[in-house]
Amino acid sequence: MKRDKSLFQPLLYIPAGCVAALTISALFFDVKLFYVCAAVSIACVVMIAWQMREIKNNMAQFLIEMGQGLTAMQRDTLASFPAPAFICAANGEILWYNDLAQAKVLAGENAYSKSIYAILGGADITGKCPENGYDVAYKERNYAAYTMGAVGEHNDLYIVYFFENTELKRYAKEYFESRPSVIFISVDNYEELQQGMKDNERTRLMGQIEYEVSKYVNDNGGLVLKAERDRFIVVVEERNLRKMISSRFQILERVRAIETSNKMVATLSIGVGRDAKTFGESEQAARQALDMALGRGGDQAAVRGSAGYEFFGGVSSGVEKRTKVKTRIVAAALVELINSSDNVIVMGHRFADLDAFGSSVGLMRAARMMGKEAYVAIRRERCLVKELYERLVQEGYGDCFLEPEAALEKVSRKTLLIICDTHTSNLLESQELYEACRSVVVIDHHRKMVGHIENAVIFYHEPYSSSASEMVTELVQYFSSSMRLMRPEAEALLAGIMLDTKNFVMKTGVRTFEAAAYLRRMGADTVEVKKLFSSSMESYQRKVRLVAGAHVYKGCAIAMSEDKDAPDIQVTAAQAADELLTISGVQASFLLFPQGAGISFSARSMGQLNVQLIMEKLGGGGHHTMAGAQVPGITMEEAHTRLIAAIDQFYEENSQGSKAS
Repeated sequence: MKRDKSLFQPLLYIPAGCVAALTISALFFDVKLFYVCAAVSIACVVMIAWQMREIKNNMAQFLIEMGQGLTAMQRDTLASFPAPAFICAANGEILWYNDLAQAKVLAGENAYSKSIYAILGGADITGKCPENGYDVAYKERNYAAYTMGAVGEHNDLYIVYFFENTELKRYAKEYFESRPSVIFISVDNYEELQQGMKDNERTRLMGQIEYEVSKYVNDNGGLVLKAERDRFIVVVEERNLRKMISSRFQILERVRAIETSNKMVATLSIGVGRDAKTFGESEQAARQALDMALGRGGDQAAVRGSAGYEFFGGVSSGVEKRTKVKTRIVAAALVELINSSDNVIVMGHRFADLDAFGSSVGLMRAARMMGKEAYVAIRRERCLVKELYERLVQEGYGDCFLEPEAALEKVSRKTLLIICDTHTSNLLESQELYEACRSVVVIDHHRKMVGHIENAVIFYHEPYSSSASEMVTELVQYFSSSMRLMRPEAEALLAGIMLDTKNFVMKTGVRTFEAAAYLRRMGADTVEVKKLFSSSMESYQRKVRLVAGAHVYKGCAIAMSEDKDAPDIQVTAAQAADELLTISGVQASFLLFPQGAGISFSARSMGQLNVQLIMEKLGGGGHHTMAGAQVPGITMEEAHTRLIAAIDQFYEENSQGSKAS
């Protein structure tokens, strides 16, 4: 500090010497000029001497005040303190630092009168220091900085200590970067791909798939092992997993591009276990993620980490499974559960539609034919199937339908609850009824969502199926060879299939027609079923107005309804969404309508665009061609803005995936 105190002296001595030289030079030109210059020089010298005295006094006062402030902190030890230390004013001005600070932190630079925040960044030296200090990066070194204050008699001073942890952070970063994650990769349609192929074609196809998977994993620094004929186990470090995620798992696109002799598209499902503490936890998380990816229709990657699930891909439709082995196994297990229960309650989702109600009626009837007391829990005033409901009541099924509160009174320790057409508890007709039952069975065809029911004894989930009614129709056929459905419940099941397939146009496979043929044999009248889809003139006019007021954005038709009082707005919105798909150039349609204190979305597509992924961005879900969402507490304009943003994000993500591949 003494050396720096004298730095200003040459600035005063140099002008004084110049004035003296000019005065002497004036003597050779004019004596009068010399006297004038001499007088001025004397005045300057006096002034400089006075200024020197004032500067020394001010500096001495500063040192005294700083010394008083440092007395409590043992200032004599700071110079020899084994870590860099800075003394700063309250505004961050650097007043002093020890030799280690200049050598290590400043790298020999002079930092007096500069701000400590140029080193600390956004830290606050006057505030309370965090327990672990501040993380500081300066001149390619890392430090943990600690601050403390000292209140002096004349001013407040603050000391900042720096403890270098460059090597520690490097090792810590390497530790987290090298954390391994387990990945399961499964070929979705292995059996279907090989049907009708020759041996050499099967070998070539699987060889191509194995080559693409191996090359992709090796390019990303991982290890791959073929565990089964259609499944691979991969171990990859975190740094490489991030690259896979940033490229949105381009292996999905590579395998989808493989040409097959039977013109089928090969797809993969990927489950990733991330952020696990052990290999066992990572492996378990990867299995759960793979189940989630398969449950959502396959052809996608699911990453399960500490923050939950992330999904990538899923742009293609699910592949139909033609084998009914799983159906037969589930049917046998369900029969055993029904026989061992006291009674059976069947329940669908809120605002039950023809699929939820039809599948519930079919299972209720099957349970009663097995000699069990069975009911359907449904809210009559809030369902969307009042015409079918009234028709069944006229047919003598009135005692089969209960309000959820009445059904709750019939719950015992051995009550079996069967949930149809949904697999998430927050969409159930009655949350209380679900929580009261110990034995739960889930039958659903929607793509699996995060937060699904996990305590089900049987979780029969087939995302490739057209409807829950189709799944129930197949199950009933395996209950007993002597079991025959009656015409009313057969028509209810057929109505559910027709609703979700748009009259056998969308998401229709071989098994869909087989189920419909069985129901037709059971006496279902297609004309009577068609009448269930009729609407009033007022509803038809509302639908026409919705279609006429729609606009198209990036191939998506968007229509909005401000009608809050329409009793059948949900049905009308769904019908209008279906109607918009008939317009040339429209790949998907979205209907926005008010419901309760928020806005509901009804989404449809012809299969070219996955509306489920768009609805999930708004907190909803569904499947590839039909989905929905409900957002509370927003206006119609805000809902429209959010939908546009979700569509933009969907196209951006998929365009990135295409570019990466």
